[in-house]
Amino acid sequence: MVSSEECARTVLEVVPGVMRTIRAELRSQGNLPDLSVPQFRVLTYLNRHHQSSLSAAAEHIGLTLPSMSKMVDGLVARGLVTRVTSLEDRRRLNLALTAAGKELLDSAFTYTEKRLAERFAALSDEELSTIASAMLTMQSVFSSEQMVKIP
Repeated sequence: MVSSEECARTVLEVVPGVMRTIRAELRSQGNLPDLSVPQFRVLTYLNRHHQSSLSAAAEHIGLTLPSMSKMVDGLVARGLVTRVTSLEDRRRLNLALTAAGKELLDSAFTYTEKRLAERFAALSDEELSTIASAMLTMQSVFSSEQMVKIP
């Protein structure tokens, strides 16, 4: 029997390595010039939360409003994100992915998913089922959002 403390310790030991691998795979893509992991996370967030406010995106990513604003400025300049006037409050601007932003996000997600699948290919069906089950359990513990496959 594994205690909750042992489980927490294992998560703390394993997750950073998984995130390092995901970051490395994102950076290895030639079609993602100068796209940082936080920028990728913003694109992913906006894909799931259409017409999101800057504040909501900043809170989700864990950045201050000035930092998020600067990041969004860069994404807007690259044509990946647009600012849209809110239908409810004309003084408020919402953020949305452009077609180019969605295309880049889809490409990055597909490439990274493929690379991770290559790492998992050597595992048995039982090991793959265990990992998938554990990830779904962790999702239910850490997120109230439903998992959304990007594309």
